Amino acid sequence: MEEKRKSKRLDIGVKVEIERIDEANITTVKYMEVEVTNISKTGLAFRVPNVEFEIGACFDAKIQIWTKETIDSVFKVVRSNKLDGDIYEYGCIFVGMTDTDALKIEIYQLFSDAE
Repeated sequence: MEEKRKSKRLDIGVKVEIERIDEANITTVKYMEVEVTNISKTGLAFRVPNVEFEIGACFDAKIQIWTKETIDSVFKVVRSNKLDGDIYEYGCIFVGMTDTDALKIEIYQLFSDAE
């Protein structure tokens, strides 16, 4: 399978709360916490039980990183996969994040690779 990611993903446990945004910038899903399976400066993957989202769905996210600070971002679902049971896994790209916040993730990647 061809690797399409622009950045290496980190397998890390971070807390993420998401809120769906529709085309009129109206939220249709209130904040819910999801299980992040990996993250990079360009995207993330998460799992959630019993909730199906379509490709192209956009979300406002509050990501609490390992330093306990919160990063605000917007991401778009680009891949969807149904796992065992009613667990769905989504691959997403960031479409809204400050360069400073992306750099925080990249710096953590560098430290993680050095270990």
